[in-house]
Amino acid sequence: MDTPTVYERLGGAEGVRELVQRFYALMHERPEAADVRRLHPHDLADSEDKLYKFLCGWFGGPPLYMRERGHPRLRMRHHPFRIGPAERDQWLLCMRQALDEQVGDAALRAAVLRAFEGMAEHLVNAD
Repeated sequence: MDTPTVYERLGGAEGVRELVQRFYALMHERPEAADVRRLHPHDLADSEDKLYKFLCGWFGGPPLYMRERGHPRLRMRHHPFRIGPAERDQWLLCMRQALDEQVGDAALRAAVLRAFEGMAEHLVNAD
């Protein structure tokens, strides 16, 4: 029997979409996320779509992002934006809450959060 992917364990396309939508809603709503929110356009629809497609592939589902945009090259694509520890922490604050609200499996939630923490740290490009 094959081990289910993170994508499958999160609920497939619907589960990933709901996580991303909740994440961006929190980023928009929470005053503590103001710095990271300012890095995004007023309309978050394109940002939501990109993150959704990236996460589908990153979590073991269909490689939607790569099909449309090629290799993610996360550091290169985020380089134009000043991402310091505050922005990293605000991003993680919103993602942690979205995971807490959307993912019932504590072990899965913790593993996904660890992966996000590593990714967020990798994107820091300013003091």
